[in-house]
Amino acid sequence: MMTENKKTILPADICEHIDKWILRYPPEQSRSGVFEALRLVQERNDGSLTVELMDAVADYLSIPNIWVYEVATFYTMYYLNPMGQHVINLCTNVSCMLNGSEKILEHLKHKLNINVNETTPDGKFTLKEVECLGACIRPPVCQIGKKYYENLTPEKIDEMLIVLARD
Repeated sequence: MMTENKKTILPADICEHIDKWILRYPPEQSRSGVFEALRLVQERNDGSLTVELMDAVADYLSIPNIWVYEVATFYTMYYLNPMGQHVINLCTNVSCMLNGSEKILEHLKHKLNINVNETTPDGKFTLKEVECLGACIRPPVCQIGKKYYENLTPEKIDEMLIVLARD
């Protein structure tokens, strides 16, 4: 990301992608580009967002900064702090809770020696607690990257961590 007079400017390729993306929406709805713009900027910024980057998205879309902040702080797919290589999003909503997600959360905290919203010292894992992953049919569930892990048990967690630690 370039800085010009202390103002962050989005790179041309990201602007081009956003421009194509918002063609899906009525011209007066440039706000609809926020999700994709934040995703792109976060990906380019090693997986997290800064206030400067969120402001650049707002400037580019010609919308108030607060609209971008609202999206970035509400949705769990956006990170305002650097994350580990593997972000473990563990659902603790009703279905998962009733099926043992609290036990799984405690097991993860113990195995990784971190608390929720923390990253292991080696930068491999970040543990997040999320409201719902929409996989209530096989709880408890967590999401790591684009992959879902269902019917979690402490044993499944241990196997999963061994495989992911090799990455």
